[in-house]
Amino acid sequence: METTRKLIRKHSLELLYKKLSASNKVYAPVTATDKQVEYKYNPPFSDVTFDHIRSTLSVKNLVFPKVENLFIFSNSKTESSITDVNLNLLPNVVLWGSHPCDNAAFDILRSIFCWDINDEFFSKRLEKVTVIGLACHTSDDYCFCTSTGNAPNSVKGSDILLSKLSGGDYIAEFITAKGSSILASSPELFENETEEKAVIAVVNTKFSHEQVTEKLQTAFEHPFWVENSLRCIGCGACTYVCPTCACFDIQDETKGKEGRRYRSWDSCGFGLFTLHTSGHNPRHVQSQRWRQRIMHKFSYMPDRNESLGCVGCGRCSSACPVDMNISEQLEALQNI
Repeated sequence: METTRKLIRKHSLELLYKKLSASNKVYAPVTATDKQVEYKYNPPFSDVTFDHIRSTLSVKNLVFPKVENLFIFSNSKTESSITDVNLNLLPNVVLWGSHPCDNAAFDILRSIFCWDINDEFFSKRLEKVTVIGLACHTSDDYCFCTSTGNAPNSVKGSDILLSKLSGGDYIAEFITAKGSSILASSPELFENETEEKAVIAVVNTKFSHEQVTEKLQTAFEHPFWVENSLRCIGCGACTYVCPTCACFDIQDETKGKEGRRYRSWDSCGFGLFTLHTSGHNPRHVQSQRWRQRIMHKFSYMPDRNESLGCVGCGRCSSACPVDMNISEQLEALQNI
């Protein structure tokens, strides 16, 4: 559909937020007491930040929760019963103020969870989410979205994208039917677009992801992996903050005669992730696990899922306790 652009004043933005909060769960970013940016449900508008570069965790838990029940079961001496999770009871959620890198990740997750069969848990959650994105007006050295085919003002994954104007108001771009329905329900909050230009962050391109993908075709046994993984401690921080990582484990948990089957986030960076029951581990050293992470995102996924497994948010680098900067490593890979 054709994109519609409107002006929304900052005071009208607060009115829109309150109106949406009255009928939806609104998931918005706030700055915690430790200065970390985290998303919370229905925080007061006065607490919502519009100046963050990135939240500590991504927003993927809206569609792929950290821990998610698959079904509930109970056992007796003669029979067992299973109760499915009623996905129709999931609430409508408005994701407010998420940046284009996070929003672009939803399509990547869709390419993972729905590439062969449709994961109804993921699909139903995504169906219930309306995304009001916020274009980046500031960035830092960890940002590399332009190296992965994204941009600080990309509309990919957003239903509405807000871009800050120098005077403090915003341009709202209505991209999808979900976004247009919000405009139709609150036309009084929007005005005709002005000539004022939006303030958009400058993110320089650090590498070519196409060239990286090409290099990886013949780099599986390259000494690069050992040399560049010596610092990695396998903590999994990069996985847990990543908006596109989708590895999970499935466990049964019981208490008495009742229990649940659930899935929870996991990481290919963990030594136990590929450990076989026999004791054999095909990726038994950290360099092989680091190679898997890069190969998966920049080689296997472009080949199988026709999508890149990275959006260039920079979280993995900023969260790494041993300063393994992924964009620097990808830049080096491009030149091996």
